[in-house]
Amino acid sequence: MEHSLEGKTALITAAGAGIGRASAEALAARGAKVIATDLDGAAVAELAETSPNITGYALDVLDAAAVDAIVASAGTVNILLNCAGWVHDGTILDCDEDVWDRAFDLNAKAMYRITKAVLPGMLANKSGSIINIASIVSSEKGAPRRFAYGASKAAIIGMTKSIAADFVKDGIRCNAICPGTVQSPSLNDRLAATGDYDKALAAFQDRQPMGRLGQPEEIAEMVCYLAGDLAAFTTGQAFAVDGGWSI
Repeated sequence: MEHSLEGKTALITAAGAGIGRASAEALAARGAKVIATDLDGAAVAELAETSPNITGYALDVLDAAAVDAIVASAGTVNILLNCAGWVHDGTILDCDEDVWDRAFDLNAKAMYRITKAVLPGMLANKSGSIINIASIVSSEKGAPRRFAYGASKAAIIGMTKSIAADFVKDGIRCNAICPGTVQSPSLNDRLAATGDYDKALAAFQDRQPMGRLGQPEEIAEMVCYLAGDLAAFTTGQAFAVDGGWSI
């Protein structure tokens, strides 16, 4: 069985940078037609220039009408990769209701919204792979000062398993990927915001048993596996790609 995605269409959120961008590039390299979306329209427009298999669209995943419009224009979507997310730094005592709502709106509700919009087309096609980017910081593992983030990422794992169970007989597979700390522009921004980038980076590296951060391309390889026919017997799973942090 070849690891080719020729003839498949993939819709990706938060494709402008990090895991989303690396996954868009990897899926396109394997022949998939990639619809890359991001709040930063310029970023996905630039990404689209790198491959004839990629088209880029600005999308706010918190805008229900915009989500419905992009799904309606996409045609048959064979692969849905939900990457959009937000990290809040703080304990429950630092989490007011606005923070809680933002974490769940962006990390969980947006994923629910776009998946619900895409799923009918997959059911009509009797085939589809939904891949949700959760986190090892979720129901899998606790981490200091990640209360709202961990709770909302745990919700993703619950949604993943529920969707997989409901539609396992309909040709739909739904899996989650739980990355450890991955190098990305958003991580760089958070490290810089501490006021001591090098010290913060060293702390993140030290908590990884491999002594380094993950790379977006390493997560993208798991995305490609779950997207393709090689994973046809795999659904409802949460895959840790975390450099051994959870062991």
